[in-house]
Amino acid sequence: MRYGSQGLIPLRDTIPSRTAPVVTVALIVLNVVVFLHEAALGPYLERFVFAYGLVPRRLVFWTGDPLDPARFLPLVTSMFWHGGWLHLLGNMLYLWIFGDNVEDRLGHLRYLVFYLAAGIAASLTQVALNPTSLLPTVGASGAIAGVLGAYLVSYPRAKVLTLVPILIFPWFVEIPAFAYLIFWFLLQLLEGIGQLGIPQEGGGVAVWAHIGGFIAGGVLVKLMQPARPRTLPARDLF
Repeated sequence: MRYGSQGLIPLRDTIPSRTAPVVTVALIVLNVVVFLHEAALGPYLERFVFAYGLVPRRLVFWTGDPLDPARFLPLVTSMFWHGGWLHLLGNMLYLWIFGDNVEDRLGHLRYLVFYLAAGIAASLTQVALNPTSLLPTVGASGAIAGVLGAYLVSYPRAKVLTLVPILIFPWFVEIPAFAYLIFWFLLQLLEGIGQLGIPQEGGGVAVWAHIGGFIAGGVLVKLMQPARPRTLPARDLF
């Protein structure tokens, strides 16, 4: 997740959740626990990352049984590994701010299925754009990008309280969610286009996973939301 890369750091949104975001909290706890496990692995960390991270070439050019579950398991496990504290904290900040409302919209079980599906769609997008990469892809960014896409579709008129650093002075401003998220997506798209045709074996951000997750999230929330989604009073939408 490109947290703060555009100089805009989200702090909270203006839409209160009507239900306890139990799945969002559980996902945050799980990500933190997995990261603490990573930190304790020491010299075995690299082996685990290659085993449970998503390696595009291994998925595409699998040499064993094509339906072996081990081939596809990293599509899920890679969502819960992170490359450092900053990577983890940035992802969890976005998930906390935007995830509770999407969970509210879909309901707990649908939201969990949605989150995993968006993350898998994000990973497959990255694989499709760089199928020969031997570099493991890890992180919840793709799934959380799906949450952002769903939030944009569901709550476009909400506002996001944002920290805008100006030199050493913090400036707090409420930005319409539509503007904030479209701006975020356009930055990903521009960077993704700039990466086309350039090998990414030296590491970096899986931008196309963000793009694929965002689009998938916007589509999936429309397909998965209840037939009569709960609506918020007008005063909560502005």
